[in-house]
Parts: sequence; C-alpha cells; structure tokens
Amino acid sequence: MTFSAADGKKLLTTNFAPWVQELGLVVEEIEAPSAVLRLPWSDRLTRHGGAISGQALMAAADTATVLAICAVRGSYVDMTTVQLATTFQRPVMESDVLITATVSKVGRTLAFADITMHADGRLAAHATTVYALLG
Repeated sequence: MTFSAADGKKLLTTNFAPWVQELGLVVEEIEAPSAVLRLPWSDRLTRHGGAISGQALMAAADTATVLAICAVRGSYVDMTTVQLATTFQRPVMESDVLITATVSKVGRTLAFADITMHADGRLAAHATTVYALLG
C-alpha cells in the first residue's frame, strides 16, 4: 500500500487539531521515507521581532513526521510524539519554510525521524523526533 501526497492532504484535514490546520501547511511531496511540507509565511505565526515562532516551526516538524511515518508504513496508524528536540539556527523572516521529515527507523512500537527546515534555501532549524506507534 502506498501513502501519497493526496493521502497526506486528506489526513491534514481530518486527523489534526484545528489550530494545526490553521498553520496552512501544504503537502509538497510524500515519498517513503520522507514527507516535504511547506509552512507558508504569515504574520499570524510571528513573534515579537517578526520571526516565525519556534512553536509554529515545531508543530510543522511534528506534523511532517506523522506524514513521513505514514509514507513508510503505507497508511495511517494512531501514534503519539514521545520526544521532539529542535535547534533553531537562524530566524525566518518573511519567507515560507520547507520542512522535510525523513524516517530513519520504524520498529514495532517506535519510529524515529530527522527533520530539516529551510527558508530562502538555507537551514533555519533542525529537529529529531521519536514516535510511539499505538496501532
């Protein structure tokens, strides 16, 4: 079974909280073991000083990870974040962010991923995640 970009778009609208949907994430590409999402620039996502907030970037990374795990497994399964570690390397000002989540390992009960976030072609943040697979 293949989990496509269309499947990812549908999952974004049916399985994620309304506030995650309000980020406006766009599925750019899904091909196992990765998912690429675009976080469109919005003044609503900025903090004092005009940079996109870390919370918005972390939520986008977390969401991209779910879609990447689905791509590897071929379908959605209930899962939850166990760990999310993020390093912010530069502020994102008035630019969309491309989030690429790549699954490094999927076991029976845990999945691991590496996430990069680029703006203007440069690395803005890096994250790692661990997910518990519940189904």
